Amino acid sequence: MRELLVIFFGVVLVNNYVLAQFLGICPFLGVSKKVDSAFGMSVAVIFVMVMATAATWPIYQYLLAPNGLVYMNTIVFILVIAALVQLVELVLKKYIPGLHKSLGVYLPLITTNCAVLGVTLLNIEEGYNLLQSVVNAFGAGVGFMLAIILFAGVRQRVDTADVPKAFKGMPIALITASLMSMGFLGFSGIVEGIFGK
Repeated sequence: MRELLVIFFGVVLVNNYVLAQFLGICPFLGVSKKVDSAFGMSVAVIFVMVMATAATWPIYQYLLAPNGLVYMNTIVFILVIAALVQLVELVLKKYIPGLHKSLGVYLPLITTNCAVLGVTLLNIEEGYNLLQSVVNAFGAGVGFMLAIILFAGVRQRVDTADVPKAFKGMPIALITASLMSMGFLGFSGIVEGIFGK
């Protein structure tokens, strides 16, 4: 149980896919203008990350690796992720059309979101079993949610602030993201202190 907690909190706070590993930056910057759309996007990303991991880990372990097809894992993983994103898009379009409309082009971009593909590939690289992989994927999604919602909240405040003209728009957003990233570095000592290395 302790090992699963280390994996979960490590990927949420210390090795955050957005703020420490810089994966998933496109939706992080694109959908973070409003907290509502940031929350909806992050829930969709969590679902796709967990389901993609639950589907790709067995495919890799029982189909690709035993048959010497490891070189196909990226292509196979992208196809699985694309199918899951289509499922999410259909569900949102039918049951939550407002969220579907607010996410716009960023919802189909989950397919090419390097954080989603990254979590599936890094689970294999780290040698995690299925449970550890799913916990890592869920933690990565929660970390994505934490980062994007915090960033959306800060961005809403910054948009109404008196910012110098040269920094308005994307420059101040990037500065804010870099300060958040530095802030998350402080969590590494806390997580190591509580759970050990």
